Amino acid sequence: MIKIFITLGPASMNKSFLSNLNKKYIKLLRINLSHTNIIDLEKTVKYIRKYTNIPISFDTEGAQVRTSVLKKKTMSLRKNSNIIINKEIKNKDGLDLNPQDIYKELKINDILSIDFDGVKIKIIAESDTLFKCKVIEGGVIGTNKSILVNRKISIPAFTKKDIQAFDIAQKLKIKNVALSFTSCAQDIKRLREYFTYPIKITSKIESLKAIMNLKEIMNEADNILIDRGDLSKEVPIHLIPRTQKNIVMAAQKNNTPVYVATNLLESMVTQKEPTRAEVNDIYNTLNDGATGLVLAAETAIGKYPSECVNMVIDVSKTL
Repeated sequence: MIKIFITLGPASMNKSFLSNLNKKYIKLLRINLSHTNIIDLEKTVKYIRKYTNIPISFDTEGAQVRTSVLKKKTMSLRKNSNIIINKEIKNKDGLDLNPQDIYKELKINDILSIDFDGVKIKIIAESDTLFKCKVIEGGVIGTNKSILVNRKISIPAFTKKDIQAFDIAQKLKIKNVALSFTSCAQDIKRLREYFTYPIKITSKIESLKAIMNLKEIMNEADNILIDRGDLSKEVPIHLIPRTQKNIVMAAQKNNTPVYVATNLLESMVTQKEPTRAEVNDIYNTLNDGATGLVLAAETAIGKYPSECVNMVIDVSKTL
């Protein structure tokens, strides 16, 4: 039977949605730490538990570079213009990045791709307090958008916010954590060390390094999750279907539960009916042997969260 992970957000954080969830199919409720204020985390968990006893999972920020909070909701960057990345003064005109460790790694001539290549900037100068960058591909960026650097960099597996969340998790007896950007088994072992009781860890496979270390990751994690979105930053998009199939087959062989995420019902964020391609994607993914699926934007910010859940269940019943 299919198992579904549901990502909670403004569209689904309400009594009507939570109290009517089908416990037969829904395995976990995800709280994405990248989009949740740490101050609100404990209150959010208590609110969810008022209406359902489905287990809650914290999804870490992990080893991911992101834009910080912008002075305005969005920032428009014009090609060939210049933009400043601030190292110290936050919310000054320019751009701030998270985590802070990234500033030690960046160098002149590095190219930063923001939000799936929507915008690209190149570092052309550096001082003690800032990086000066040239916009080589213009566009609009927002708060908390992912950034990919054009070379290998080293940043911690857990952010400061993640570690704060682990303390809250223990206080509230949260027993499930999804580790974003898992790169090796050691990341998983270190995560377990933060907890004084056993937890179930879902390791997110979203980098080439994770694929290279897939066997050791599967042996240490309780589940793996293929995040096709972030994975497509490092794997050409035309290779994602084959890569997904290979990971699912490897997980089956290893008896490791495997979940698949990203764009499953993306059109239903705004439309009440899915596309035929989306329905085919869900059917084929499950038919290939995936344990379950992860609904993200569909249930977090979409207009039809309940309809999305029901659509996945309906498709799974045809297998």
